[in-house]
Parts: sequence; C-alpha cells; structure tokens
Amino acid sequence: MVFVTVTVLTAVVVDATVEVTVLVMVAVVVTVETAVVVVVAVVVAVVVVVVVVVVVVVVVTGVVVVVVVVVVVVVDVVVVTGVYGIWKYEATQD
Repeated sequence: MVFVTVTVLTAVVVDATVEVTVLVMVAVVVTVETAVVVVVAVVVAVVVVVVVVVVVVVVVTGVVVVVVVVVVVVVDVVVVTGVYGIWKYEATQD
C-alpha cells in the first residue's frame, strides 16, 4: 500500500509540474514551436498517469486514489485541447 501511495503521489507531483510548466510557457510566449513541444510534453504526462491508473486499479481498489488520478488525466486532456486550439489559431495567423 505504501508503494502504491508513493507511486501515485509521485505521478501526480510530476504531472502537476508539467501542468505548471505548460501554463507558464503559454502565458509567456505562445509560438507554434512552443505549442508543439507543450502538446508532446502533456501527452507524455497523460500516458504516465494512465499507466499509474492501471497499476493502482490492479494493485489496490481504493476508489479515492483512482478518482484523484482520473481527475489529473481530465485536466491533462483539457490542457492538450486548449494548447492545440491556440496552436491552430496561431497557424491561421501566419
């Protein structure tokens, strides 16, 4: 249980760090190149969190833990969608 808890917390912290980095990059300067890098970074974060979800579901049936990780995945999807939208908008402005 301790291992699972540490694994989930680590994934959430790493993921939160990626989210903050994404938001800072978008706030400071949004170029097509930046948007592409951001999308790739967030997609990687989503994959990591999904893997953690699978591990958590297999090892523990703790609903709270699963809900927390699912919320993080949803936030990732929202960020990816937003950044992609910005990227598409910028592409039409060139």
